[in-house]
Amino acid sequence: MKTLFVTAFTFLLSLGHSLAEERKPNIVYVMTDDQRWDTFGCYGRPDFQTTNIDKLAKEGVIFDNVYYTVGICAPSRATVMTGRYFASHRSGFTYPFDRRLTKDDFDNTYPAVFKKAGYRTGFIGKFGIYTEAREVRPENYFDYYAVHGKFIPKDDAVLKHIYRAERDPKERTLKKGDAMIHFLDSQPKDKPFCLSVSFDAVKNDKDADMYGPHTAIFENKTMSVPENWVEGINEEMPEVVQKYARGYRIHKHQTSTPELYQKVARRFATQGYTVDQQVARLMKKLKEMKVLDNTIVIYTSDNGRFHGSHGLFSKALLYDDAIKAPFIVYDGRVSKRKRGYRESALISFADIAPTLISMADLEIPEKMQGKDFSNILNKTQDLSTWRDYVLMENLFIEEMFTARIKGVENIDEVNTQMIEGNRSYRSRGVRNTKYKYFVYYEQKPAIEELYDISKDPHEMNNVANDPSYQKVLVQLRAKTEELYQKHKQ
Repeated sequence: MKTLFVTAFTFLLSLGHSLAEERKPNIVYVMTDDQRWDTFGCYGRPDFQTTNIDKLAKEGVIFDNVYYTVGICAPSRATVMTGRYFASHRSGFTYPFDRRLTKDDFDNTYPAVFKKAGYRTGFIGKFGIYTEAREVRPENYFDYYAVHGKFIPKDDAVLKHIYRAERDPKERTLKKGDAMIHFLDSQPKDKPFCLSVSFDAVKNDKDADMYGPHTAIFENKTMSVPENWVEGINEEMPEVVQKYARGYRIHKHQTSTPELYQKVARRFATQGYTVDQQVARLMKKLKEMKVLDNTIVIYTSDNGRFHGSHGLFSKALLYDDAIKAPFIVYDGRVSKRKRGYRESALISFADIAPTLISMADLEIPEKMQGKDFSNILNKTQDLSTWRDYVLMENLFIEEMFTARIKGVENIDEVNTQMIEGNRSYRSRGVRNTKYKYFVYYEQKPAIEELYDISKDPHEMNNVANDPSYQKVLVQLRAKTEELYQKHKQ
């Protein structure tokens, strides 16, 4: 009898271990739009009042060296989905880098992998990726979908009510939060989920985007000013940027005076605060559902924003203000004593998709180019074998974007003339924890910028022509070409 009891107990114990191993983690991927990396308390600017995001960071892991492969929305979002560099997927705004993702591309994205593995998949908010619409059907990848008035399930009465036409447009962030809670309220208990929540905030600063009660919080508040903010115009920028980059022009009437800067900063803070409240709702709901201990929450944005830094507005150019990402990982499966720290490893946005897949113990598609950093999170990664550089690109050209909007037919000729006229500011470069290098490679002669980040974290002193940095310049020039050739395959 004793032997029988021991055998039965051993079987039940092994069964418990087996079930625990099979229990897949839930994933919630939260992305904002244009939320600059340093506009959070946990990244050093408490005046933005991101209390709940700061709490997420304190209870999770906050990354200090995550970089976008490209600092503008559509191609950045495509990189997140596919785990591929812009040089590879080429899905952006302007010719010849305006390829639409195909069904084959999308069959190798993280939502596709999770859905095939039996997860309930959801997407809420701004999709913002160019696809072959007839091939890439949302219903093939998502069980729950709320994007621009298209719903899955299509007859979901709650979603229709959340997005009702008469609802105040100033509640755009609250709508996404409501849809997020509805997804969780309707989640079956016997199935894991992968939910992507993509807020329109903090993009734009129109009155229609400001949630009234939160606007009042920042109405008379004096916001901190980045050290590299430029009053007036920045005559030290390359001539091609001064003449043709829209961010240089927009700065003049958006952020070039202290009064203008304060107005913009308050408005971005307002929107960030509204998102912060949705993060609080998310964590509360996961706790109420009793699934927080088996859920991974990622918080980030799709690209940064200059806010007047370097005498620029908007984004895309390869300074850290636009190319560095806020990035927080909360993994409820990990004990509290092993969370709550800062991570300095160098991460590319191409790494997100393969890492999410790996954390769920699923197979990473061969087409993904990013590196799985889950072993950095669980502290088993030999960092001496980790990467030394990340590749970054800017292929957005306002002249080409305007030509596209106007439906110009001879677009290839327009592109050729733009390059031959020395009006191109397309650029690529590399970043590590000590240096930043990039080159406007279609300029004749090419224009190079090099920054010693260890001494000049705000990238205010270009040392590309400094004789003492020539060895570094040659090294990073070669590394840029090496990584570009590697990742464009």
